[in-house]
Amino acid sequence: MPRYVSSEEAVRLLADAKRVLVIGCSGGGKTTFSTKIAACLELEFQSLDRDVRWLPGWVERDRAGQRDIIARLAERERWVMDGSGASSFDIRLPRTELVLWVRVPRHVALFGLFKRVCRYHGSVRPQMAEGCPEPWPDRDFLSYIWNFEKRYAPLFINRIDQHGPNVPVAVLRSHREMDAMLQAFA
Repeated sequence: MPRYVSSEEAVRLLADAKRVLVIGCSGGGKTTFSTKIAACLELEFQSLDRDVRWLPGWVERDRAGQRDIIARLAERERWVMDGSGASSFDIRLPRTELVLWVRVPRHVALFGLFKRVCRYHGSVRPQMAEGCPEPWPDRDFLSYIWNFEKRYAPLFINRIDQHGPNVPVAVLRSHREMDAMLQAFA
């Protein structure tokens, strides 16, 4: 079982953290939250979508290339890394001082995706790789969000146990909890 900590404890840990991993379901607000945490703490913001996974035209970088880039990013001293790819937890968790798991209900994530698509459809949103305009979500992506808790949350728990059993994990279940955490550093 991951080493879960309360939001209050997470705020105390964040005050001195140099490397923070933000994970969660797409549409839940993790990228927006990550950029704000990075700005508040004056840490480098790293996005797996923007910096690692996607090349122009929604071409996915090969796995070996992704792992090489992630390893270089994780070696840096001060960062907030936004990205939920559990397949790279073995690289990221040993360097992480705190995990912030944005774990909002699926209806919140779906609504977040809807808002994002309405705002950015056809253009490249700020935290996405160049040449990757926001598409209409396909069935697979909607299914990923709908089934996240059932299919992917257990994998996250397993990988955290495997690669970062002593890393504190704070679960944030609402935008209100994320905002309260940010207010502690305002």
